[in-house]
Amino acid sequence: MADIVLATLNAKFIHAAFGLRYLLANLGELRPRAALAEFDISQRPLEIVERLLAHRPRIVGLGVYIWNARETTEVVTLLKRLRPEIRVVLGGPEVSYETDQQHIARLADCVITGEADLAFAEVCRALLAGADPPAQVFAASLPELARLRLPYDEYTDEDLAHRLLYVEASRGCPFECEFCLSSLDIPVRQFPLEPFLAALDRLLARGARHFKFVDRTFNLNLRVSRAILDFFRERLRPDLFLHFELVPDRLPAALREVIATFPPGALQFEVGIQTFNPEVAARIRRRQDYARLEENLRWLRTETGVHLHADLIFGLPGETLESFAAGFDRLLALRPHEIQVGLLKRLRGTPIVRHDAEWGLVWSPLPPYEILQSRTVDFATVQRMRRFARFWDLVANSGRFPRTAPLLWAEAVSPFAEFLRFSDWLFARTGQQHGVALSRLARLLETYLVETRGQDARGVKHCLNLDLAPPRAANEAPAGTRVAAARQQRHRAAALSEQAGL
Repeated sequence: MADIVLATLNAKFIHAAFGLRYLLANLGELRPRAALAEFDISQRPLEIVERLLAHRPRIVGLGVYIWNARETTEVVTLLKRLRPEIRVVLGGPEVSYETDQQHIARLADCVITGEADLAFAEVCRALLAGADPPAQVFAASLPELARLRLPYDEYTDEDLAHRLLYVEASRGCPFECEFCLSSLDIPVRQFPLEPFLAALDRLLARGARHFKFVDRTFNLNLRVSRAILDFFRERLRPDLFLHFELVPDRLPAALREVIATFPPGALQFEVGIQTFNPEVAARIRRRQDYARLEENLRWLRTETGVHLHADLIFGLPGETLESFAAGFDRLLALRPHEIQVGLLKRLRGTPIVRHDAEWGLVWSPLPPYEILQSRTVDFATVQRMRRFARFWDLVANSGRFPRTAPLLWAEAVSPFAEFLRFSDWLFARTGQQHGVALSRLARLLETYLVETRGQDARGVKHCLNLDLAPPRAANEAPAGTRVAAARQQRHRAAALSEQAGL
């Protein structure tokens, strides 16, 4: 039983609700009266409501995000139909903007916009005392990070064993990219370093080995980023895995020095390129030095064991299929381990909509609010790219076909064009983007390479056999890596194999 139940629908079980743990940690005297209930979007809303009501709560706080907005609306609708006396409090980025346009906001007793770390406790105190919330839509004041109780002790032993652990050394972003909510969160604010590192040390002592930093610009403050990397380097274990999001054109010598000391597979850097078209970048206020970016990625790929994950966005105002293809090929030549191709989304509150009229941007009205068409890319092209992104993820990003996948674009003038051709062929053959079994995908890949691209059947078969055999390095991976996603385990094994010359 709990007077306050904090809940959300995660995208997958392996994810942990980071924001809710901040709310729990900062409830003060109300903490013993609160419980955390996590679900995922594959669960039925009726079953979620049943489990929430089993706590007999007086307040239900729900985290609302772009990936769970529809399902959470159903949960709130059912809660209010069954127990109208329960006070529902919403928070999260999806309900922090344009609340007057959202049905879920009208259903709730209170919507907290912005960073609710401290505001949620304030609202709960009022509601438990029988008063009304400060406002139906309550704009939280920006909290001083030094005042916040850190949430890391709220991770349970089960979380450490089975989930990704999210951590943050800072909040905010110095850039103004118009497609991103972080552009509204200026300036960058740092958590006090010593308490933060002490909390990480406690997690390590409890067996944590996989840390995903959610800082938007981890390498912005050289002193802090160097201190964090030094902290982990001094505590290196064979199963340690660290994920950071980096500004790709900022990698000074002092940071390179410590990065190069980490073993292969220990570090993963996510670098947001988004576009190589300078006119498009300027249009959306994205600033980056492309020459320095390319030099940094080459250095990371050739001189370190860092796993590189790079992002591109399709559908930005003024971007054409041809200019995107040129950027994709340029990025692929830098050899990142993964290239995530995402469709442009109209996140609530972001200024990207100022280009709607000029560039004919048409958005889906349903989450995740992806671009449907524009003046430079029609709906059919967007659909082709949706399939391209999915098949690229299955074949190239998954780490399952490290030898076979490059055969798709071997000796091609444009690897993008060759993979798009394969994507079109694969969809024509299967009629589906999801649910393609690995064995079937391998057979289709073999058929396409031999029959359409005219490659040597024995050579293709040899590559496939090597790719699909259990990698020898995987058996050497310590048990602690089981908390990582399967894909990251494969990339780690591939990195270890590459180092060993296997």
